[in-house]
Amino acid sequence: MTEPTHYEIRVEGILDDHWAAWFEGLQVTSDGEHTTLSGPLPDESALHGALARIRDLGMHLISVRRLDIGTPGEEAPL
Repeated sequence: MTEPTHYEIRVEGILDDHWAAWFEGLQVTSDGEHTTLSGPLPDESALHGALARIRDLGMHLISVRRLDIGTPGEEAPL
């Protein structure tokens, strides 16, 4: 069984932390202009599910980063 992969997804617009359950438990934070969804997802289909939810809300995707959990803030090689 593979370990979950950590992601950081940034979108235009503001969502509050009440949306975390809808986004498979990802942490939801906002800087007042953009929202960041971050945390582990069990597999790539879960990532696609989160991206579909963003689409369904009509939000604009800014970026998706796969993170290396060994070093905070560093991206894992793709």
